[in-house]
Amino acid sequence: MKTVRSALFVPGSRPERFAKALAAGADAVIVDFEDAVEEPLKQQARQHLAAFLHANPSASVWVRVNAPQHQEHAPDLAFCAQQPGVVGVLLPKVENATQVAVAWHSGKPVWPIIETAKGWLALAQIASAEGVERLSFGSLDLALDLGLNTDSEAAQSFLDQARMAVQLHSRAAGLQPPLDGVFPGIADDQGLHRAMRRAHDLGYAGALCIHPRQIPVIHAALAPSAEQLAWARRVVAASAAANGAGAFQLDGQMVDAPVLLRAQRLLDSTTG
Repeated sequence: MKTVRSALFVPGSRPERFAKALAAGADAVIVDFEDAVEEPLKQQARQHLAAFLHANPSASVWVRVNAPQHQEHAPDLAFCAQQPGVVGVLLPKVENATQVAVAWHSGKPVWPIIETAKGWLALAQIASAEGVERLSFGSLDLALDLGLNTDSEAAQSFLDQARMAVQLHSRAAGLQPPLDGVFPGIADDQGLHRAMRRAHDLGYAGALCIHPRQIPVIHAALAPSAEQLAWARRVVAASAAANGAGAFQLDGQMVDAPVLLRAQRLLDSTTG
């Protein structure tokens, strides 16, 4: 399965941006039918994407459909089911497994976005629902739903609890590692880098993003450092030299199976 570090949104109402988004270097492109599209243009967004996919049969995109409570939700899912170029459904504001099951009827894998209090409390059933490939975290909408002051340390602490719950349930359900929510500061490369390093340390695979300039910053933040790779190579080499010993010392530190596995995963991350 393809590694997804960056998933770039492009508004469904801006068809002139579809090709640019696909060429921007993101691991996945999500055509947005929800927040980025004004209400009068919802149906037109589907028409734009249908025309683009017909003209570009090799293109592959995800679609963020409108939320389950929205009148365009069912038409969005029907559209996804009919389009071979739509490879999956990003499901916003999901709050129960039934909503996932409806999206899964499209025949496409589902990435639920956990972005409401009800969704957070239903994480176990959502994560274990059939069709779910990975979870994603909607920090901005969740903060809004909870009435948090996003600029406060208290809010960030609260959101990190939700972020950790998403990762915990992803792991327990055997899903792909989750994606973090969008970082709103498009020009704040340093802030995005710090946020991605933190998400990475919490076990996240990458993030949703809203601008092409965020893609290389996300990828760089997720890449292991030269020092980490050098350590991993030495651990693997020392393990080979240890002739299958269950545990051994390297630089005064014990190396056993979990440490060896961590070193191997670091090396695998550069080729995956």
